[in-house]
Amino acid sequence: MPAKTDNRPAAKSRAPIRAEPVAASEVMDWIRERIRRGSFVPGQRLVEADIMRELPTATRSRVREALQRLASEGLVTIEEFRGASVKRFTHDDLRQMYRARMALEGMAAADFAAADKPDLKRRLQKIQAELNGIENSVDHERFARLNDEWHRLIIEGSGNEFIRMFLERLRIPIYRLLITTFYSARRVDNANAGHRKITEAIVNGRAKDAERLMREHIAEGLETLSAMDLDIK
Repeated sequence: MPAKTDNRPAAKSRAPIRAEPVAASEVMDWIRERIRRGSFVPGQRLVEADIMRELPTATRSRVREALQRLASEGLVTIEEFRGASVKRFTHDDLRQMYRARMALEGMAAADFAAADKPDLKRRLQKIQAELNGIENSVDHERFARLNDEWHRLIIEGSGNEFIRMFLERLRIPIYRLLITTFYSARRVDNANAGHRKITEAIVNGRAKDAERLMREHIAEGLETLSAMDLDIK
């Protein structure tokens, strides 16, 4: 008896779906966050092939574009024959960054204090309460994270996108150093004393006081960093 013939059309094989390559801006965000957290340290080489292994859908051209754009932001140094590396900052660079922060964050605090934003001001009080609650604990990293959230909320409350953009660039390279300072109980006490005064001034709409206190707060942070033996040239 002859074997039956299967006349059904053969199933077409499906071509594998290829993931879209990540944009250069996404590669920038990935590198920027690792610089911010200290996973990539000052002076460390940023090898294109290594980044592509970590981001499988990143193309060489996108990685190269991301590094060029980060160099224009001042976070990366690109040298002929050596390639890209995380920029090293000098003590003078640090001083200049903090002076810029004093002006910009002072303006942000004043604008937030003058703004009619009760919901954001309640959020600021909530973060302040959390900072107060762990001030005497040994959870220094959580204090650093809350400190970052506190600063970011004040910048958001200012409603000034240019202040936010410039301050983000200034805060990325010093974030790792900021965390280091919070391993000192005295620094935590001093920082949170400043937080409380600034929060009160903002919530009560005292714009001039908020600006002055924020400038003093940033200056105190610079003084702390200047007294430490930091890993910068």
